[in-house]
Amino acid sequence: MSNIKIIPLGGVREGGKNLFVVEVNDSIFVLDCGSLYPEDELLGIDAVIPDFSYLEDNAERVVGIFLTHGHADAVGALPYLLEVIDAPVFGTELTIELASILAKERGLEDRLESFFKIDEETEIEFEDASVSFFRTTHSIPDSVGIVVETKEGAIVYTGDFKFEPSAKPLYRTNFGRLTDIGEAGVLALLSDSAEAESQVENVSDMKIQEDIVETFRNAEGRVIVATVGSNILRIQQVLEAAYQSQRTVFIPGENLAEIVDVAIKLDKIIIPSKRVIGQMSQLNNTPDEKVLILETGTAGEPIKSLQLMAQQRHRQVKIKEGDLVFLASTPSIAYETALARTKNMIYRAGATVKEITDNFKTSGHATPNDLKMMMNFLKPKYIIPVNGEYRMLAAHAELAIQVGYKEEQIFLPELGDVIEYSRGKMTMTRKVEAGNVLVDGTGVGDIGSVVLRDRRILSEDGIFIVVATISRRLGRVLVGPQITSRGFMFMKTNIDLIEACSNMTLDVLEEHLASENFDWVELKSDLRDRIAKYLYKETKRKPVVLPIIMEASGYQMADETKMK
Repeated sequence: MSNIKIIPLGGVREGGKNLFVVEVNDSIFVLDCGSLYPEDELLGIDAVIPDFSYLEDNAERVVGIFLTHGHADAVGALPYLLEVIDAPVFGTELTIELASILAKERGLEDRLESFFKIDEETEIEFEDASVSFFRTTHSIPDSVGIVVETKEGAIVYTGDFKFEPSAKPLYRTNFGRLTDIGEAGVLALLSDSAEAESQVENVSDMKIQEDIVETFRNAEGRVIVATVGSNILRIQQVLEAAYQSQRTVFIPGENLAEIVDVAIKLDKIIIPSKRVIGQMSQLNNTPDEKVLILETGTAGEPIKSLQLMAQQRHRQVKIKEGDLVFLASTPSIAYETALARTKNMIYRAGATVKEITDNFKTSGHATPNDLKMMMNFLKPKYIIPVNGEYRMLAAHAELAIQVGYKEEQIFLPELGDVIEYSRGKMTMTRKVEAGNVLVDGTGVGDIGSVVLRDRRILSEDGIFIVVATISRRLGRVLVGPQITSRGFMFMKTNIDLIEACSNMTLDVLEEHLASENFDWVELKSDLRDRIAKYLYKETKRKPVVLPIIMEASGYQMADETKMK
């Protein structure tokens, strides 16, 4: 009997950052390795990735990393994992190309030789299990689900999916393959939960296509389309709709988003006609009713570009009266506030806004009926909802109960929970180290709660800097104190406050200089605390107080560089 464990290191009780570990005896199979776009409170953070500690501790047991599709929630953290473990990577053609781009950005070109392309016909044999794939429908082509076949039954991970009967060949689900997997026996199903609580079913892609064409035809002026580059399906629909509505597509900048560029080269995006793409130099010479401007990028990039256009600061495109701005992708929660501000800017510039979701419900994720259908296709013994906030996982669990599953057959794990199958029964047994690692520029994991707290304080209440030079030998203050403030108050209108803080600084310095047990740490701590309390008393604000005290003897710096 095989010893089987399923461990979510990401992708549960959160909307993204998918990473699921399947252990079969001594072999570890890693399913997806995604990142998460940071929420607004994570100031300055570029991405959130899983904690790889468990995989690092068991690196010699990892037999492969298997990817479902090319979105950031599935591949965004892959380069960071490859920096700490050496394992082959498997994915479809487009997924591997996109993963390779990310690896090159981290300087991992030498690892590309261990990237292997698969398709739905591929089956890979390992010592303890075999891995195969099935084609799924999502908003990016070459999307697949993963099957880890064990002696006790299959562990099936759907990845992001939905069922779309009218899907085009590049996006079409292989229903026959799903039936075969179910008949062979499925032990556990890890299934997408992002739309599990939806009360409305997705409209067909064909209906969305028709609505986009109608929108473009009815627009009297220019149409400016904003979408994330990873939504390949939507970009394809926009290009086809532009062709049908006899509009020329103009693309600001030198290239489309890199992901789109790759998709075009691999024929995953089909240009309906060479004439549909125009040169930016011809934009102003083209009648407004024939213009379509396509702005793509990652995450919030299209939103930022729209803001520049609305503020007349964009280098190539300025929004004007009569324009229609068409938001062709549903923004993540992290960008809802920014989107609301952007829409206000657009209206002030004289244009109007239409969102793809104004008339229809559309998503790349399975709605309740899809989730029930997946359970009926695969008939798993156990259900593990993944890829969603807790309320979404709970809604998915309720759907499983409606289908006929009992509560003991459904698991709603937290990050790091170990779900183990032993002696014919699956149970939650223990917990391994798991959580979030913050990425800021080239730094990975070096930003903690203290730094984030300081960033938040700086953004809300600013900084208050006190500079002075002392001589311990002479026992007096030589220069200063000089006080500077940034983001806290306007200095010229707060002379009394500045003078009070200056006098307080002199008092503290003289007290410590007169002490027989002079200590730099105590001096800075005392000065910081007294000034902070005074400033809060007078202003009800809590700026970061930064004392910079220099020693005249050789000008030894006692620079308070760490904000505590």
